[in-house]
Amino acid sequence: MTETVTVTLSDRSAVQTLTLGAIKHVPLEEIIRRVLDEQISLIIQVSDDQEVTIQPKPRLRPLRVLSGYVPEGWKDAIYA
Repeated sequence: MTETVTVTLSDRSAVQTLTLGAIKHVPLEEIIRRVLDEQISLIIQVSDDQEVTIQPKPRLRPLRVLSGYVPEGWKDAIYA
């Protein structure tokens, strides 16, 4: 398998594909830092039919707190 690097744009985020041989001597911490710093998805091609994807966890905004209340006895209601 040859060592290739492909960079494309998908859903506003960069995707980079590397072979296992291309990152063989790169420390795991450096790979993880790069994924986080550059906000990229890194696909590591292990073999012709196997690959692993490393990507940052998306940050979700907190949900809004809505005003209102839960009526007394709401659990006791009959639902049909």
